Amino acid sequence: MAFVAADFSLVNYSGNGFHIWHYKSDDLATAIDAAGYFNSVANEVNVGDVIFAHTDADGTPVFGIFVVNANDGSTVDVANITNLAGTDSD
Repeated sequence: MAFVAADFSLVNYSGNGFHIWHYKSDDLATAIDAAGYFNSVANEVNVGDVIFAHTDADGTPVFGIFVVNANDGSTVDVANITNLAGTDSD
């Protein structure tokens, strides 16, 4: 699939160029972390921004954080997702 702008929202802007975003997608985390996935918002995201993500929403959901690690003004790349699922032993 592809990036869906309607599912990408700003959670917080610190005023110094740092943003916290949220993104929900049916795409797998491995597809989202591919260079170029967020290109259509290259003018909005900065290196170091964090994206709280709900991936594979229509399958086996994964919840985690992506960090924008590159943005040259046209191509955006994010690091692999840091999974926030943890362990639930009960």
